[in-house]
Amino acid sequence: MSLQETAVTRRLRHVKHIIIVLAGKGGVGKSSVSTQLAMNLVASSPTAKVGILDVDLTGPSIPRMFGVDGKGVHQSSDGWVPVYADGPSAKLACMSVGFLLKNKGDSVVWRGPKKNAMIRQFLSDVRWGTLDYLVIDTPPGTSDEHLSLMEHLAGVHSRLSAVIVTTPQAVALMDAMKCLSFTRAVNLPVLGLIENMSGYACPCCGEVSNVFSTGGGAEMARKEGLRFLGSLPVDTELVSLLDGGQEGELGLLSRYDKTPSAKLFKEILNGILESMQDS
Repeated sequence: MSLQETAVTRRLRHVKHIIIVLAGKGGVGKSSVSTQLAMNLVASSPTAKVGILDVDLTGPSIPRMFGVDGKGVHQSSDGWVPVYADGPSAKLACMSVGFLLKNKGDSVVWRGPKKNAMIRQFLSDVRWGTLDYLVIDTPPGTSDEHLSLMEHLAGVHSRLSAVIVTTPQAVALMDAMKCLSFTRAVNLPVLGLIENMSGYACPCCGEVSNVFSTGGGAEMARKEGLRFLGSLPVDTELVSLLDGGQEGELGLLSRYDKTPSAKLFKEILNGILESMQDS
């Protein structure tokens, strides 16, 4: 084991579970699923502590969704201090390259080696502390960032698992199959599959209408022997909430519970936790 891998292993010593969120293509709502997963994990127990790491280096969206866009990351004697989305409660730690940009509109134009170094630094230099769960939001596809993650996390492989996000459309399902192929190639356990944007949740009554195709995710899961975790609709309340960036426990975390997606995601979380127990 290299010195760099040892640094990662040492930093993540007190992280119990690491969940990597994957999507085969962009635009399927992977980051919104990662955000909801982190919020539901925090709410799952009064003592739960959760971290969310945004390694979508060229399109970081986690800071905006959690309402901490523009916040700065501080250096301490023990490494970088993450930004806490829930303020003084300090139960939901966030880290993203978005915190390191001078202007949030700046592009990140990096080759593979620099991306690799940034991911290694996120894993080895951030003061994550004791976490029950670390959610890692990845870029779409299976590229440099995914390979770097698996390389640097080799020392904690027994604590790794993945969730795959797709939409009902055939093209998205084809790309989700590529994600599944990747997980099998690197021996990464898959907790299950989430079908996002499955129908439309009416903002007035909450009724879900199937305006797009539906059921493709469940069928793929059945064929591939995966657990189908559930479907999430297009939820305009959730979109408005995440786009608005409501900060703190009295912002995003409390307002999220009033969205149609919140109840549905609680069932999805139950499936994720059951899969973790079975694995």
